[in-house]
Amino acid sequence: MSPEKVLGVPFNNPDLLAMALTHRSISSDDPARLDNERLEFLGDAVLQLIVTTKLYEDYPDLPEGQLAKVRAAVVSGSTLAEVARTVDLGQYLEMSPAEERSGGRSKDSILADTLEALIGAVYLDSGYEKTRDAVLGLLSSRIDERAKNPGVKDYKTRLQEVLASDGRRPSYQVEGTGPDHERSFRASVSVDGRAIGAGDGKSKKAAEQSAAKQALEALS
Repeated sequence: MSPEKVLGVPFNNPDLLAMALTHRSISSDDPARLDNERLEFLGDAVLQLIVTTKLYEDYPDLPEGQLAKVRAAVVSGSTLAEVARTVDLGQYLEMSPAEERSGGRSKDSILADTLEALIGAVYLDSGYEKTRDAVLGLLSSRIDERAKNPGVKDYKTRLQEVLASDGRRPSYQVEGTGPDHERSFRASVSVDGRAIGAGDGKSKKAAEQSAAKQALEALS
């Protein structure tokens, strides 16, 4: 798959595509090069609009609070990184040798930011409608899944709400192990100094969610 086909839209302006795939570590080494940070800023706004519009139109019975939760889950860094991996976006990135050695091609934050930059580039190159179709081609199933069960997978929020009823709050501790390109994390969650859950994940957020899920099961 070529980088142009990641979103299924051919580029009229190849410079936009190249910029979308250029990590800021390149411009740090060569100030004359343009990186993808400005495109990421634009792409984030376009992505938010596309997802918000679909939710508004397709789920008229969902209240505003639930719509916001679904949108936040769909456009989260972990979800975007997951989508980026499904299309092998990391292999097309241009980054400094140092960033690559640190595992940059597999980092959630870099993959998510690059996908947003690519969305911004498609928007500038092809307009809103083609960008919308491309984004929904990648995200529709995830939007529908989250909209049918809003908040179900957000175990941290649910745990916080359960504990708040008794005036208590959860406290998380996270430890990472392994090299940067294969980093794994283990989180534990405590209440009043007592551990009530633990979990693992490929990111800190994922590990915390896993720990919160175990805590909820223990409390129930």
